[in-house]
Amino acid sequence: MQQLPSHRHSPWHAGEKQLQEKVGVAERMEVLGQKVIRDYMPDQHRDFYRQLPFMIAGAVDAAGQPWATLIEGEEGFVTSPDPRQLSFDLAAMALDPLDPATSGLHAGDAIGLLGIELHTRRRNRINGHIRQASAQRLDIDVEHSFGNCPQYIQLRQYRRVHQRGVERLDATELDARSAEMIGSADTFFVASYVEHDDGRRSVDVSHRGGRAGFVRVQGNRLTIPDYAGNLHFNTLGNLSVNPRAGLLFVDFATGDVLQLAGRAEIILDSPLIQAFEGAERLWTFDVEQVVLRPAAASLRWAFEEYAPTSLMTGTWAETDARLREREQRNQWQRWRVQSVQQESSDIRSFVLAPEQGAAPGFAAGQHLPIRIATASGETLLRTYSLSSAPSDDFLRISVKAQGVVSRHLHGQVRVGDVLEVRAPLGSFTLNSESRRPLVLIGAGVGITPLLSMLREQVALGQGRRMHFFQGARTLSDLPFQSELHELVQRAGGLLQVHRALSAPEADAVVGRDYEQQGRIDLAQIKAALSFDDYDFYLCGPAAFTQAIYDGLRDLNVADERIHAEAFGPSTLTRRTDGQVTTLVQPPAASEPVPVYFSASSKEARWTPDSGSLLELAESRGLTPEFSCRGGSCGTCKTRLVSGQVHYPNPPAELPDDGGVLICCAVPAQGEEGVQPLVLDL
Repeated sequence: MQQLPSHRHSPWHAGEKQLQEKVGVAERMEVLGQKVIRDYMPDQHRDFYRQLPFMIAGAVDAAGQPWATLIEGEEGFVTSPDPRQLSFDLAAMALDPLDPATSGLHAGDAIGLLGIELHTRRRNRINGHIRQASAQRLDIDVEHSFGNCPQYIQLRQYRRVHQRGVERLDATELDARSAEMIGSADTFFVASYVEHDDGRRSVDVSHRGGRAGFVRVQGNRLTIPDYAGNLHFNTLGNLSVNPRAGLLFVDFATGDVLQLAGRAEIILDSPLIQAFEGAERLWTFDVEQVVLRPAAASLRWAFEEYAPTSLMTGTWAETDARLREREQRNQWQRWRVQSVQQESSDIRSFVLAPEQGAAPGFAAGQHLPIRIATASGETLLRTYSLSSAPSDDFLRISVKAQGVVSRHLHGQVRVGDVLEVRAPLGSFTLNSESRRPLVLIGAGVGITPLLSMLREQVALGQGRRMHFFQGARTLSDLPFQSELHELVQRAGGLLQVHRALSAPEADAVVGRDYEQQGRIDLAQIKAALSFDDYDFYLCGPAAFTQAIYDGLRDLNVADERIHAEAFGPSTLTRRTDGQVTTLVQPPAASEPVPVYFSASSKEARWTPDSGSLLELAESRGLTPEFSCRGGSCGTCKTRLVSGQVHYPNPPAELPDDGGVLICCAVPAQGEEGVQPLVLDL
């Protein structure tokens, strides 16, 4: 057949273009649209439609309400006399007069069609107008024709039962039966339309799929995630111009057909979008009319498997659980001290358990935020690394007495006392999936997160060789010696412990109490390790951590093999391929910048001598949570509503997009001068 010419004008209307522009694909989609959206059906599509037992249609009734419906017949009831026409032979299975969409299927009416084959996951779409309509036949003139990918189509086999229900139940609200049908659905269809300046309508009907539970039902409102797709935005583009929509849910086991009429709203910015796995945006649908037609379809489908893309998406039950966990992680809880153990001259361990509920999960290497009220009434917050492992049946922090809070814990807290604790956090964590030999190097109380990692790795029993380097000033300052001895025994020859004392006591014996006099250095590490490809984890004072890191890099140890956490405000300077890694960021502001704290409705004026954003907030009477004041713990992370920030001393781990560590950030200089900064505080 000679190929027919495609249209040359833009296939997109204003609503579709607006959304394409928002995601930065408008120019590309303008070119692509003129290639893939035709004003005729390719022969492949025509052949596909001819063998379908049903098609999904979208129509608009006299009141301007779109409806989605299912038109079915014996295979072959759909024909195509030429590439610009599609016909339905309805003699054997006429349109149902109880179907609310039927009133919109007259000559001259706009129609949207979706041919979908669930047992092959194929689908193609048509937009057009009805040229001729009767009880026995529909003839459609094609205006737009295009193919769709198989994403989110669940695999189902069909059979026909040769009988259809003759009942219609109408309502203005969802009842328990309808809500259950929607809430358990993994597939539905949506009809929408736009009206052009010349009065002509373009109707679209499309498929939506996901795991069962991907449509949330709250009273008469549905909330639906929108996943990555073909970027046409046919449905959402229509809804952005005309919010009226019609939804179709089919009970594939019983043939029940549920049709909903209502109004939709698109949500482009919401915490729910980030929480729902796979969602790129959301839309809501407020139900205004409900039509349930029991057994209205004569087809039945048997579920076989989810589409691979559907398995990569979430459900509302999972999203709600994730949000509850996130909320819980941000809330302070009462934890009771179960036991106290002196580990060295200045390190004490506290085993803690929540008063209510189970302890939250954590990753080996993370730390626990603690909040206390001092005798003077001041509330202080600090974070302490967990020295227990996720596989242990207890949570334990080990604290060195070197500050107000830690000395309070040492001097005042006893078994049975209650502490305010928040869920563990931190990105310095063990990669237990690696099979490379593990090297843990810590100085002083830097052993704490490394001990958590070591305990976890020994418990996993994966046959991974482990080296543990521990440094302290004296033997009495060296914690966890009996525990390390036990781990060596449990590891069955896979663990070697290397201890260094810079000022050992006279009765400390080399080879029994420690292996080397002096500080841990690269020479000791090189002497203990055979040639291999290791994973290194470093923790301790900043100067110590930087020196070990630089030494390892000088030995050509790959940067990605070195994981580190330094104490204090200094952060690790990393090198990649022999060069110092430079964070690409806007320069710090050199003139005053207005700063707005949206949650508290306060304003401030930052100047170059104001210090960090945390200090600025405190100067205005705000009390943001913090711990390290150096960007290493993440406690001060705050949502950045608008504007840009600069990190004079960049943290080792930057927060996710949309977050800022206010303890080490200042306003940035905008490209066009001063730009106000808005923080969610």
